[in-house]
Amino acid sequence: MVRRHELTDAQWQKIEPLLPVNGNPGGQWADHRRVINGVLFRARTGVPWPDLPERYGPWQTLYERHRRWSADGTWQQILAELQIEAGATDPDGQLAKAIEEETRQRTQEWAVNIDSTSCRAHQHAAGARHRPPRDFPQKGAVRVWRPMGGRRWDAHGAD
Repeated sequence: MVRRHELTDAQWQKIEPLLPVNGNPGGQWADHRRVINGVLFRARTGVPWPDLPERYGPWQTLYERHRRWSADGTWQQILAELQIEAGATDPDGQLAKAIEEETRQRTQEWAVNIDSTSCRAHQHAAGARHRPPRDFPQKGAVRVWRPMGGRRWDAHGAD
């Protein structure tokens, strides 16, 4: 039984030949279908990598495969092949025209950039002096000097 966010058998048959062969000698990759289902689950639900369900395997495996395939262009190749196949089943090019129109509309939209950086003080700013500098006395400020005496920590009244 196929779960909600997982590939059907027909979808898997289209994608399977586009995937890279199993890993280098000495190490075998986890099942591609299970990994893709995990990546799709994360993309559709938005959960953090460590919160993926255990049925997809260790989250580190899914993260590394997703990162590796993003870097080497595997995801782009799969997308391109599926778009070509979709174009072949659409001889009039209606799908291509719809995609082109959607792309044109997106380029006309306003781009909004939200910056979430924060300004922080330098680490040396934490211990700033609270009194004014000596060369800039305030009006009316008088320095009070009291000598501490000889023995500071004596008990009161002890000789």
